[in-house]
Amino acid sequence: MTMRERLAPLGLALFGVASLGLALGLDSYWLLILTLYALAVTVGVGLNILIGLSGQMSFGHIAFYAIGAYLSALLTLAGLPLAAALPLAGLGCALLGGLLAIPALRVSGPYLAMITIAFALVVHNGLIEWRSVTGGANGLMGIPLPQVGTLDPALPLALGAVLLMLAALLFYWSLQRSGWGLAMRAVKASEIAARSLGVNPVQTRTLAFALSAGLAGAAGALVAPVLMFINPAAFPFSQSILFVLAVIVGGAGMLFGPVLGALVIVLLPELLADFAEYRLLAFSVLLLAVLWAAPRGVLGSLGRRFWRPRHEPVMEQPDNGVLQGFFAGGAQNGLSVVGIGIRFGGVQAAQQVSLQALPGSITSLIGPNGAGKSTVLNLISGFYRTDSGSIQLGRELAGQPAWRIARAGIARTYQTTQLFGELSVLENLLVAFQQGAIERPWPRQQASRKALAIQLLALVGYRGNLHVAADDLPHVDRRLVEIARALASRPQVLLLDEPAAGLGRQDTDHLATLLQRLAAFNLAIILVEHDMPLVMAVSQRLLVLDAGKPIAWGTPEQVRCNPRVIAAYLGGTEYQAQPRAQAWAGSRDAVLHVRDLCIDYGAAPVVEGVDLVVNPGELIAILGANGAGKSSILQALAGLHRPRGGSIVLDNRSIESLDASQIARLGLALVPEGRQLFGQLSVRENLLLGANVRQDSVDADAEIAAILTRFPRLRERIDSPAGLLSGGEQQMVAIGRGLMAKPRILLLDEPSLGLSPAMIGELYDALAALREEGVTLLLVDQMANLALQVADRAYVLETGRIVKQGSAEQLRGDPQLEAAYLGAGAAA
Repeated sequence: MTMRERLAPLGLALFGVASLGLALGLDSYWLLILTLYALAVTVGVGLNILIGLSGQMSFGHIAFYAIGAYLSALLTLAGLPLAAALPLAGLGCALLGGLLAIPALRVSGPYLAMITIAFALVVHNGLIEWRSVTGGANGLMGIPLPQVGTLDPALPLALGAVLLMLAALLFYWSLQRSGWGLAMRAVKASEIAARSLGVNPVQTRTLAFALSAGLAGAAGALVAPVLMFINPAAFPFSQSILFVLAVIVGGAGMLFGPVLGALVIVLLPELLADFAEYRLLAFSVLLLAVLWAAPRGVLGSLGRRFWRPRHEPVMEQPDNGVLQGFFAGGAQNGLSVVGIGIRFGGVQAAQQVSLQALPGSITSLIGPNGAGKSTVLNLISGFYRTDSGSIQLGRELAGQPAWRIARAGIARTYQTTQLFGELSVLENLLVAFQQGAIERPWPRQQASRKALAIQLLALVGYRGNLHVAADDLPHVDRRLVEIARALASRPQVLLLDEPAAGLGRQDTDHLATLLQRLAAFNLAIILVEHDMPLVMAVSQRLLVLDAGKPIAWGTPEQVRCNPRVIAAYLGGTEYQAQPRAQAWAGSRDAVLHVRDLCIDYGAAPVVEGVDLVVNPGELIAILGANGAGKSSILQALAGLHRPRGGSIVLDNRSIESLDASQIARLGLALVPEGRQLFGQLSVRENLLLGANVRQDSVDADAEIAAILTRFPRLRERIDSPAGLLSGGEQQMVAIGRGLMAKPRILLLDEPSLGLSPAMIGELYDALAALREEGVTLLLVDQMANLALQVADRAYVLETGRIVKQGSAEQLRGDPQLEAAYLGAGAAA
């Protein structure tokens, strides 16, 4: 148990003693204030379950507060004692909250908040209109008070409110550390990752909504006898906003957050009673101050600033016997995928993909950009529903949701790590150990699971702190913890999506050893990875995809020498560009000079020690496999990602520290990967936006006419929304938008990606024409042979370093170019 977990019950005990002592010693007026404060804390605890644990927002909890009050009033008026009416009111509101959550949770964010607001308005108007039951606008009067001997009824009501508040806080403390709480917090942090561990988000969110509504209803049940008279006006919508304010100000997810927040919404107005007309202003100023100074709430920000997790590093060596026992009992026949496919609109993203992943083996999916590798992983793991085909792991899984497939024994990691950032490393694995079950609402003894978690973390090579928040981990450790978390779900099949992304060579070598060791535990591993040396070293079988279709299946040796694979990676094409009328012989006074460029994303460098020279009027190609660092170089040149080191000089001016807008004004125009047009704007409006960076006068009509002459098929679509164009037409608009900036250099990032051969030919004809007109172009395209058709010179990247450079003619057919795409063995 951590220090924070030890202090929480002590804090609750002290707070409980103080609250009960106040209840016994206050006069009648302040006793009423204490009662209302305790009820506000109870509602705040319920909202803390919803906001702090499950990440949902509700501005309609005043409705459950009112329903609880009316249920309690009606039941006590019918002769039922308050002690029985209170739990019935809470249960009724919990059931109603669960029913509301089922349709409401189809949406999220502001849309969910709007639904809860609408619910509050419906309840408010229902209370007014249902006169025969609620008394309409006049409300209910004569609500009986609890009688305890000769005591003033206000005292037992205050004591009851305090005890309800303490029970709610105790329940929250237990819930937060239980299986229920871990599942809720996991869904809040990353719904995608939670589903891949078998957690059903609808179940956890519905449960959170029901518990939250139940506590609000229970608090409302006590407010009826406290006020002795209730009507709809006693439950204004503004009170619902104040309940949310209490949670946010105190700190969502913090045990004592509602305790502090309720002081603001209950006690502060009393202290400012002489300034009643300024109360809303005071609340507004307070909220702005808290959100500015403490965006996590007062307690949340203080805890993050001053609280340090207990240090408990993973020092053990993995026990092979323990791990063998943990992974025992896997599937005998492994995973069988037969003929799966999916279509997105008019694009066939995967078609007739089949593979067999046997226990104890590593099967890799490889292919160029846009080949459909991650799509296949998403189909296998249930994040996409297959249009056709079969997925068998002991039973048919095709068409099942992701959380059911995870429970069947398929775990995965992600290209961009999807850890539960607010949870500790240990808690991330504890969620996975639940295997999708939410278990119990109170903490279980975790000693055995903690020991297993340490074994799994030791197995993957993690040597950091068990209790550090996942958000605070360095990149390499995030990769390792994500693999360990996937293993904690005890899978039969492990899907790994680019686990080596962002890792240095030493870490990648460690990963290769780890993958082979995992296979020895009889796991069936399916690997998607762009690091070809790693893939070729660890894989028993490879499936090669191109444009969503399988083109090769076999051993690394068979795949490496397959002409179709080489053509797919290097851009096998019958396209022949129009050669230059005469060899380029322009000025050698470089317009762009890059020296010793180093780029990272908080992990190992993805580009290191790169030197580039671009002369005016040249067409330069940067070539390399997936993940070689090509697009990262263009993003650094365009100012979208600041390099860690090196210099970038444009026209004798250093630009590496400038932002993207400044660089665009200096004459570097990026045509990004994926086009990234403004889909709702017309083609004309997209083109005009390209000229925004220019300082000279723009003859819009004449320059757009020149673009349409270059790309004639855009003429009829000039006033159509850009989002309705085909991929090739969108690429033409993106290039036209770049040309409208009159750039010193036009940067082109993967212009052929996702285009048909005919459209690629048309597009590259246009690039050849631009080259002839003296436009300086820096081209990144994975299709090396295609780029070399139009380029004057080229640089070849491998794992972030230049391994070859020269004229396009020299590089065509160079074995080292094949090696950069397919691993060192390709040259053989």
